[in-house]
Amino acid sequence: MPRQTSLFPEEHYNTFLSDLKSRIRRSQVLAATALNKEVILLYWQIGGEILKRQKQQGWGSKVIDRLAKDLKQEFPDISGFSPRNLKYMRSFAEAYPDQEIVQQLLHKVPWGHHVRLLDSVKDPQQRLWYIHQTIENGWSRNVLILQIDSGLYQRQGEAITNFETTLPSPQSDLAQQLIKDPYNFDFLTISKDAQERELERGLIEHIRDFLLELGVGFSFMGSQYPLEIDGKEYRLDLLFYHARLHSYVVLDLKMGEFEPAFSGQMNFYISAVNHTLCTEGDNPTIGIILCRSKSKTTVEFALDTLRNPIGVSTYRLGEKLPPQYQKGLPTAEQLEMELEIAIQEIGEWDTEAPGTSG
Repeated sequence: MPRQTSLFPEEHYNTFLSDLKSRIRRSQVLAATALNKEVILLYWQIGGEILKRQKQQGWGSKVIDRLAKDLKQEFPDISGFSPRNLKYMRSFAEAYPDQEIVQQLLHKVPWGHHVRLLDSVKDPQQRLWYIHQTIENGWSRNVLILQIDSGLYQRQGEAITNFETTLPSPQSDLAQQLIKDPYNFDFLTISKDAQERELERGLIEHIRDFLLELGVGFSFMGSQYPLEIDGKEYRLDLLFYHARLHSYVVLDLKMGEFEPAFSGQMNFYISAVNHTLCTEGDNPTIGIILCRSKSKTTVEFALDTLRNPIGVSTYRLGEKLPPQYQKGLPTAEQLEMELEIAIQEIGEWDTEAPGTSG
């Protein structure tokens, strides 16, 4: 009897398996999203009921402790009914009295994000802005915390630019909102007298943190990017492409205060990129000059008559400690030795503690 050939050749099976995995992952995401929606709506309803009874019937704060105890007894496997979490539910319902916004927007963000926002952001408009950004950018809770702590809301769109006169609307508005001032480079620790190349190398070494700070849509094209004009080579500090703007973005790094000559140099770089790199479908190249400091009037005068879109922003760094303070810090070896001694002392204390069996 001839040997029967397999009905599932290896490549067909692998394709079939890959498709099933993708479907399962999508269903898991949908299930998690649906579950989160139900949880958020439930917490909002519970918080609303607590609020209503406290206002209408004069229930005091002790009702939350009693409610937490009774719900825990009824639902021992559910961990979301602690007194602390019930208070957050009440605050959540008080912060968002409109159920429609809960059903259309707030359910898209996990509960842990909402707790952090209630703790850290008191202004309702700012809270909604961070919620929109979380949904759009897919921020984890840790990233959201980082953005709140760095004051992202206040830094958006604060750069001095000439976008209004050099870019068509709505591209000019979008470009303006994408540029921050100041940029937060606290993940870098370099000295005040460092050169631009040291700053550049630090940003490249921390490219993930750098791209996170730049914002969604930036794709890194290269550092010291070469352009040849009339047989002479010029190098761009950093070159990016922005997916939403469909534009190249040139970043020029300066360790000192903004000087008018910087804008002329950037104007040349932008024109060079437009003529040598841009293809059909690309929008005009945008330049961003990042300086340690700037004078508003000087920047405005420098950009006033330029036809290429340029923005000027500042940045802040995590500074290195001065040498005299660094000498007073313990070395890694000293810290390791002290940790071992501390562990030994804790073990000895546990052995001698009252009530222990020897």
